[in-house]
Parts: sequence; C-alpha cells; structure tokens
Amino acid sequence: MANESICILGGGNTAFAVAASLTLRGFDITLCELPKFASMLEPIAAERTIRLHGVAGEGLAQISRVTTDIAEALAVADLLLLIVPAYAQRPFAEACIPYLTERHMVVLMPGTLGSLEWAAMLAGAGKKATLAEVDTAPYVCRKTAPDEATIWGVVSGLGVGALPAVKTEAVRARLDPLFPGMQMHPDAMACGLSSMNPVVHPAGVLMNAGRIERSHGEFYFYEEGVTPAVVRAIMAVDDERRAIGRAFGYDLLPVNEAFHQAGFGPKGDLWAAINGSYMLTRLKAPGSLESRWLTEDVPYGLAAWVSIGRQFGVATPVMESLVNLAGPVMGFDGWQEGRGIAELGIEGMELDALKRYLGR
Repeated sequence: MANESICILGGGNTAFAVAASLTLRGFDITLCELPKFASMLEPIAAERTIRLHGVAGEGLAQISRVTTDIAEALAVADLLLLIVPAYAQRPFAEACIPYLTERHMVVLMPGTLGSLEWAAMLAGAGKKATLAEVDTAPYVCRKTAPDEATIWGVVSGLGVGALPAVKTEAVRARLDPLFPGMQMHPDAMACGLSSMNPVVHPAGVLMNAGRIERSHGEFYFYEEGVTPAVVRAIMAVDDERRAIGRAFGYDLLPVNEAFHQAGFGPKGDLWAAINGSYMLTRLKAPGSLESRWLTEDVPYGLAAWVSIGRQFGVATPVMESLVNLAGPVMGFDGWQEGRGIAELGIEGMELDALKRYLGR
C-alpha cells in the first residue's frame, strides 16, 4: 500500500518519527498541527524534510505536505493518525469534527481511552467516523534536533482497539501495512486499559520527585530510578488496573508481560524486563516535574481509570492516592483537569449497555 496518502496530526517527537519513517517507506504523508502550535512545525516548514536516525530507517525524509490547515489535511487523506498527548486530543477533535465524514478513520496513538471521548463528541455533532486507538506509541523515539528524529526501538505487537469493535478487521487492514504484527484488543476500552504509561510513570516520577528536581532529569529514569521499591508500587497500580479489566471480562496482561510482548525487554518480572531493556535504559528522566509523565498520565490515565472503577464497583486505593498526591506537585487538580466517565460518554451505563456501545 505504498503511496497511500496518510495524515499525521501532531508535531511532537513521535509524530515527527512516524512521519519520517513512513515517508522513507514510500507513503504520502501530510503532517498537520493546530494553528496555535505552528511553532512545532517551523523547523521543517520551508524544506519539509526530517532527518531520521535509528532502527526504523536512516535518511532524509521529504514530507509531502506540512500544514496547519485542518480542512486541507483531511481532504487529502481519509486515514488520520492522531499522535499527540492525551490533553491535546480534545482540541484536535474540536478542530477536525467539522471536516470529518464517514470515509475517515481516526487512530489515536496512543489513545488512553481518547477514542471514547472522540465518539461522544462525534455523536454530539451528529457525525460518524471509524475510531481506533493503540495502547502505546509505536516507537521509542525523540526529536534529537529541531528537524531530526531518532528511533531507538520499534514496538512489536502494537495493541489496537476499534470503536465500534465490529470495525476491528477494517482497522487491522488499514494499519498492518504501517505497523506490522499488531495485536487486536477486544474493543477500545480494553485497549485504553492496556496503556502502560499511567501504570509506570506517575508512581515512578513521584517516588523520584526530589531527584528529578535536584538533577533536572540528568539520570536514567528506568535504569536508575525504577528500583525494587518503585517496582512494587508500580505493580500495586497494575493490580488495580487489571481488576478494573476483570469487571469487563478482560484478562489484561500484567505490565511486565506487556513490556516483554512489546519488545521492550526480556521475559521475567518488571525489574528484569526494565533492566534488560536497551530501549528503556536509554531514556533519561523528565527534566522537571512539569512533565507529561504526570500532567498527562495522572488526569488522563489514573484519574480516568479510577472514575471507571467507581462506576463498576472496583476499589482503586493506590491509584487514588497517587492522583491526590500528584495534585499539589502538578499545581492543579488531576480529578478536575482530566476526563472521567462523563467525558468518555459512558456515565450511568450498565455493563451490558456499555458492551453494546463498544460494539462487542
């Protein structure tokens, strides 16, 4: 399916890396950012080139289109890859919905349940589109210069959930040429509950808060910061996440097995998977506590999961304590700033009604 036209929405680390990698593989890529964040695209706006390094390709990628015109971008492609932080998913929905039609397929990478919020917003606007989300970013990558991206690792078995779930095979057919070897979740809820960042980041950052502030992130987060005690806290969060999954009939992989299946590290407990991971041990800690590892993963990850757990009678005391502790650290209320069952469009739904809504 080379030469297929694909629109990548976003201008951050992973958006640049995916745009460059797919371009070098022969896909026609439009890279689009919201006008408010046009500065993200300025380094490549004139030449439309991204230098790619790493394990997913090497070379100078000539991006077909670089724009902040949402209408133009959605007219060119019907497959949209939304690669932005969770807190940017709603602004992109507001910008895109006027131009979306049933021919469009929108994939949130990763979603962290954002596909449910998009579905609620689409329904409110009387619009339809095929939605899907993945459970983690497809690459371990960073911008290593304003016009350059480096990919240290490619996620194997990328998990995908479609909304509605009856579109699963259609989603697989569109995405497999781009990210081979995908694993399909039963539905979008299962995919959102399989996101690993909210499991690992909030506990890890809060338990390393002093060190992050003192060193401005100049240490290797996974290799040095995820000690046995931190691992135990992470696994307590993971136990609660999996309990929420069981309420829906999912058998979610433990975080250590998910890391291994994704190709991050060797088989074993979480300590072994992390410390044996070339990809993860290359990553430094965030430079400050004002980081997506809290500001995204607490309100859009843990707080959303707690909200779901409460509706379906699942206790999540460790997650709740982390959200409460993160509030004064972040300087805002993680319960109010993120999304819960109301924003996800599932407030008050009984389990059977929710399963029908998810398209199972």
